[in-house]
Amino acid sequence: MQKELWKGNEAIAEAAIRAGCRAYFGYPITPQNEIPEYMSKRMPESGGVFVQAESELAAINMVYGAAAAGARAMTSSSSPGISLMQEGISYLVGSDLPAVIVNMMRGGPGLGTIQPGQADYYQATRSPGHGDGHMPVLAPSGIQEAVDLMWDAFEMADKYLTPVMVVADGMIGQMMEPIVWNRTEPLPEADKPWAANGRDGEGQTHFVSSLRLQSSENEQFVHTLKEKYEEITKNEVRYEAVGCKNADILIAAFGTTARIASTAIRKLEKEGIRAGLFRPITLWPFPYEALKELALQESVKAVLTVEMSLGQMHEDVRLSVLDKKPTPFYGRTGGMVPEPKDIAEKVREVIKEAGK
Repeated sequence: MQKELWKGNEAIAEAAIRAGCRAYFGYPITPQNEIPEYMSKRMPESGGVFVQAESELAAINMVYGAAAAGARAMTSSSSPGISLMQEGISYLVGSDLPAVIVNMMRGGPGLGTIQPGQADYYQATRSPGHGDGHMPVLAPSGIQEAVDLMWDAFEMADKYLTPVMVVADGMIGQMMEPIVWNRTEPLPEADKPWAANGRDGEGQTHFVSSLRLQSSENEQFVHTLKEKYEEITKNEVRYEAVGCKNADILIAAFGTTARIASTAIRKLEKEGIRAGLFRPITLWPFPYEALKELALQESVKAVLTVEMSLGQMHEDVRLSVLDKKPTPFYGRTGGMVPEPKDIAEKVREVIKEAGK
């Protein structure tokens, strides 16, 4: 297949259209502005609908409405905008509606900076808004993977009737890389049991709402969500493990940070240090068991977490290892990006400490 040079944000937008997205609602915010800009031109050409909403609040509720009507819908934003969408995402969860949300993360808190970050991890993985809800969270490490995961995100949303978030830092949105369109056919239109079809003259048919005034009814619904999440955890956990077998140390990282860590690993290999890379692709559900199995190898002295935050994924790494091995941390935050030399130096410190 012929490779094509694409910018990350534009490739993600084109992938969504090719996957069958026909309704996009968004609001401009750096560093994801190329997504709505691209959608504004391409969605009408592909028979879809583009609306620049008056705010992120409006955008996510437009997604809710389109999903309730049976459309394959998505939005995109960056960190502060995703914060504003939390209530709407919770409504999607509470109504069993499929949708895709792309978050090109930047440094925070508050308006922070337009530079890349990964400190939205808690916001994405712990609970979208209020209530006992979750959503699958996919984390590509490059443009090719981001493109491929867009199909997976829409498939997962339709299969499990849930919002799905694709998270990447701003670098992935702004960089350019050659890609191959491994998938070009749109996803088939399936039955849409989630779609509202009003009421007939004899009673309710399907009425979309996340409101359940009876506590017992709401509790029962939350338990059905729990069963759904157990199924997602059973079927959809994804990760990449490179050089982890018989490694001296494991480096856990996701997204762009994993690529930076790979450069550090190649440098360390020349020094005789065997470092393996463990990269979660699903941040939720997190690959706890896979990381635990690799971390408990006799050769592994520690599991180092590296991320562009003060240690949010680090919590899941620690939960995986359960104090069986040291779990040190190295991170940059607020829009700063870790460098390979700094990661390599941290690995040397950890190895030295483990040898005492």
